[in-house]
Amino acid sequence: MNVSDFDYNLPEELIAQVPIEKRDESRLMVLNRNTKTIEHKVFKDILEYLKPGDCLVRNNTKVLPARLYGNKETGANVEFLLLKRIEGDIWEVLVRPR
Repeated sequence: MNVSDFDYNLPEELIAQVPIEKRDESRLMVLNRNTKTIEHKVFKDILEYLKPGDCLVRNNTKVLPARLYGNKETGANVEFLLLKRIEGDIWEVLVRPR
């Protein structure tokens, strides 16, 4: 599997800049694997889809606004996405192109 497998086009206007005031009104996309259909709901509707014994995984990661752009000596563009500070000036990063 390559990190590039997760690349997709997301228009800038669809990226939330601040959290919604009423968190339970945030958008929820529901994929029905049996019917291969997608429903657009709000998060407070999630209880309609959970059954006893289901496992709900919570993603509590935070977005770090740390995308840097530069140029190689060859003139090629390069992009760095800082993921996690390891120590001092040392970071875990994604770099494009690899």
